Amino acid sequence: MKINKLLVGLLTSVTLVGGAAQAAELSMVSGDTGTGLAFLQSQLDRFEEQTGHTVTIVPMPSSTSDQFGQYRLWLAAGNQDIDVYQTDVIWAPQLADQFLDLTEAAADVVGAHFPSIIESQTVDGKLVALPAFTDAPALFYRTDLLEKHGKQVPTTWEEMTATAQEIMDAERAEGNAEMYGFVFQGNAYEGLTCNALEWVKSYGGGQVVEADGTISINNPQAAAAIDMAASWIGTISPEGNLAYQEEEARGVWQLGNAVFMRNWPYAYALSNSDDSAVKGKYDVAPLPAGTGEGAGSAATLGGWNVAVSKYSPDPEAAIELALFLASPEVQKERAIEQSNLPTIEALYSDADVLAASPFMADWLEIFQNAVPRPSAPTKANYNEVSSLFWSAVHNTLSGNGTAAENLELLEADLTDLKGDAW
Repeated sequence: MKINKLLVGLLTSVTLVGGAAQAAELSMVSGDTGTGLAFLQSQLDRFEEQTGHTVTIVPMPSSTSDQFGQYRLWLAAGNQDIDVYQTDVIWAPQLADQFLDLTEAAADVVGAHFPSIIESQTVDGKLVALPAFTDAPALFYRTDLLEKHGKQVPTTWEEMTATAQEIMDAERAEGNAEMYGFVFQGNAYEGLTCNALEWVKSYGGGQVVEADGTISINNPQAAAAIDMAASWIGTISPEGNLAYQEEEARGVWQLGNAVFMRNWPYAYALSNSDDSAVKGKYDVAPLPAGTGEGAGSAATLGGWNVAVSKYSPDPEAAIELALFLASPEVQKERAIEQSNLPTIEALYSDADVLAASPFMADWLEIFQNAVPRPSAPTKANYNEVSSLFWSAVHNTLSGNGTAAENLELLEADLTDLKGDAW
């Protein structure tokens, strides 16, 4: 489907939703990182000019765990001050009752999005959020350093570990005392759940809780994967990596002090900014695979959506804003300026998008093989499941028990939590 045709459909829907409604004063929350907040403001400025509505951004912490906790408090209290929420792909089952059904309003445009993403935001037949962009992480690597030291892009975690160590040691011997081999998101928060799920799945260790509700995390493959990651701390990764979220990892990488980094697509464009020490010196590849039976590359499915609070005093204008932020036009600009992955398949062959972000054609494969977090089987319990998981992993990374010991305790905690609920 052509982009201009999609825009016609969008504008038609907006007209039907907005109609002759008077200008509204709206508020939306955003925990955007990097330059995301400035980009969002530029889009809202255009929306205000086109519609006459005004939109105030309520900034949120960059930690998705902190965001979710605040959202739940506001929505449980029936807060009317927030009209539109930016939501993680995993939150739909937990917050569905607090959001408006967008099925009818978006009927003309949902067909342009990847069906799997629309499905992820549909709960009991109700479309509770519209996709703004999707996410799947990759391995960022220094092309100049790999070439300098005669190394290939690693395809397994073992290869990555060995290559990172060798290049780090060589660079330090040449006087770069700040060089590390690998940085990732090791703080105790949702980002660690994403990283650890990738390690476990890549080793054939399952997805913590399987689609049928089976608790699968306590197995030798999962333990081997997490013990591997624990071996990085204090060797190829700094001790401080235990407190890194996305931006801290990007900071080390962008200063030129890491050979490899695990991060999301947003970091690609930022790494190529004029003040970046790695500008023109890096590329991305699928995350490495583990070893053993069932091993393979695994990337956690991410992505952000826009949902309308059922407590909004101006639901028609709020829906209009949600449609705008999910539109092909905004997604295209977001792909070009922010290197965020569109949820509209046609944009992956758009000449302007590929000219600005040529890596995006390759990232389509990474996204199509992405692994969902276990939010569907655990439903309203997902946040606690994730918290228990990342805590067990963080304990292991910190040297507080082996992976086998911590996963055995995790299995017992998840079994208690499950009860008859899943």
